[in-house]
Amino acid sequence: MEGVGSFGLNAHLRPGVIAAVAVLVLDQLTKLWLLYVFDIAHRGAVTVTSFFDLVLAWNPGISFGWFQNDGTTAQIVLMLVKAVAVIVLAVWMARSRTLLATLALGLIIGGAIGNAIDRFAYGAVVDFALFHV
Repeated sequence: MEGVGSFGLNAHLRPGVIAAVAVLVLDQLTKLWLLYVFDIAHRGAVTVTSFFDLVLAWNPGISFGWFQNDGTTAQIVLMLVKAVAVIVLAVWMARSRTLLATLALGLIIGGAIGNAIDRFAYGAVVDFALFHV
């Protein structure tokens, strides 16, 4: 079986893990810089291009602000769902047979862990990219 190593694990697992760690580190460093060095909270919307602005948004829900709830129970449930999703994605990545799929799953895992750190540290995910027409 091409791309599969011992115990059915992906022979490309290392690049996937490196991708996950790189995205996690970049995600957290970017957010820390925007919050505490650039001080985006006091700058308001910052135009970068005609179609892209930097705008601080705190997202207590999931994608696109769905299920927003500041309650502790909701935050715990979202953290548990995220933990299960990361575990499922990690198993999928470990069993993936292609480098592209492994890297893509690593990128998703890194972003998901970064958002979980935000939720734990701030009670919400730090969002800042606003694309528009």
